[in-house]
Amino acid sequence: MKHDPEVSREMEQSSTNMLEDELRLSEEEAQKKQQRADLALLEAKRRTSQYQKEAEKCNYGMDSCEEAREKAEDVVEEQRKLTAIWELRARERGWREGIKRSHANQNLE
Repeated sequence: MKHDPEVSREMEQSSTNMLEDELRLSEEEAQKKQQRADLALLEAKRRTSQYQKEAEKCNYGMDSCEEAREKAEDVVEEQRKLTAIWELRARERGWREGIKRSHANQNLE
């Protein structure tokens, strides 16, 4: 069989075209993958930002609750002190636990 330069050139051209097509397809696939990765990164950043905002709201709420609890404890402590003062005054005037109100009502009659 005789070596035909025209056939060799066509085969080289065909091989070159196939390699170029394969390279172009690989580049297109790489670009698509890069676009998907970029979109995934943007979505991750968006969600991270959203979660950080939610965490800040939660922390603010926790701080508010802690402040309210502390204020409530202060109010309860003040009420305990007032109760102790009033109980002391009542005891000084003869009040004892367990005395029924009907006994106090009898003194009024």
